[in-house]
Amino acid sequence: MKTILAILKQAGGWHHGLYLKIENPPYMELVIEAMDESGPMGLPAISVCHYGEQNGDLMRDPEMCFELGLAGGPHLSAFYFRNDYLGVEQWSRDVVDGNYIHLIGLHREHESFAKTWDNNLRLQGFLEAFERQQTPRA
Repeated sequence: MKTILAILKQAGGWHHGLYLKIENPPYMELVIEAMDESGPMGLPAISVCHYGEQNGDLMRDPEMCFELGLAGGPHLSAFYFRNDYLGVEQWSRDVVDGNYIHLIGLHREHESFAKTWDNNLRLQGFLEAFERQQTPRA
């Protein structure tokens, strides 16, 4: 998730109330926001989401949630995937009744998808779009 980490760095890093909306036509808007709750390992968490619209309702296409770890350098670790158009919601890591649950195979799938998605975001120019949004216009 190098592209997302680069955007976070330019935005001043993770903090409570973080909300970034990146417009990059012709692609769907990308929203990156700090979550109020920590991730399953107790680390700060973010949601990364493309939003579409169907019948006036916002649709996640997709949304992934990640924990932000700093040990060994900044990195994101997936724990949640949702796509409203497909009717899919998956937790690959969670805490249920006080017990840490890690679905290793599903987590690998989430990490693989996140790597591909991040590469697509890079190729589509979302980092540059964020930089343009931050530059004051003369």
